[in-house]
Amino acid sequence: MIQVKTSAKCAGCVAKIAEQLHTFLTPEQWSIDLSSPDKLLTVKADVPAEKVVEAVRAAGFKAELL
Repeated sequence: MIQVKTSAKCAGCVAKIAEQLHTFLTPEQWSIDLSSPDKLLTVKADVPAEKVVEAVRAAGFKAELL
């Protein structure tokens, strides 16, 4: 499991991140908890953590691997 702290703030932010993540993940493989202070993105797939971080950054958001 991969966990990434993001700067997402709303459903629109999540949608932008989703566009990037869906190039290599299915919707069932990830989620973002907007209610957590770290806006935690959790990925349950066998992919490189750096690829997930790069996807969030490509969407225009901060991403920090936890």
